[in-house]
Amino acid sequence: LLNNLTDSSVVVENALFATLNPVSRRLRFPKEREIIVTDTVGFIRNLPHELMEAFQTTFEELHDADLLLHVLDANGSDVEGQYETVRRLLAQLELERKPVVAVLNKIDLCDDDTIAGLVRRYDAIPLSALNRDTFGLLIKVMEQLLWTEDRANEGCDVHGALAGPS
Repeated sequence: LLNNLTDSSVVVENALFATLNPVSRRLRFPKEREIIVTDTVGFIRNLPHELMEAFQTTFEELHDADLLLHVLDANGSDVEGQYETVRRLLAQLELERKPVVAVLNKIDLCDDDTIAGLVRRYDAIPLSALNRDTFGLLIKVMEQLLWTEDRANEGCDVHGALAGPS
């Protein structure tokens, strides 16, 4: 998702801890607006307390973000578990008041009924990270959430973060 959103070429692997450190790239919007998008380490259920320190950099990125994208694997075997893991962690980190957009990735691997059900259940934006043509709604929602009239007038520096489960 980060690569296609930002025209980047960050190494992508479907493996646990493939992303060990947050990776940030610039995303340009119309009207000369831009944000920094950060792809963080995915969250894991039942993470041992000792390993929580290893995620400190990720947690700091989340606190600095103005918007969180919670990426869910539409084709995964435990979407509910992924969703709840991240929601619990955000509450633990006292981040539940941050705007969070659920993003349902890998819709190209699912049938229409499955996608419709997941979109309703999680109020998610469906897309395929491999197909930019599916990004329109996400970009529109991000613009609406990041640039309210107040923020646009202040000209503030806006950061977005991608937080997806592993």
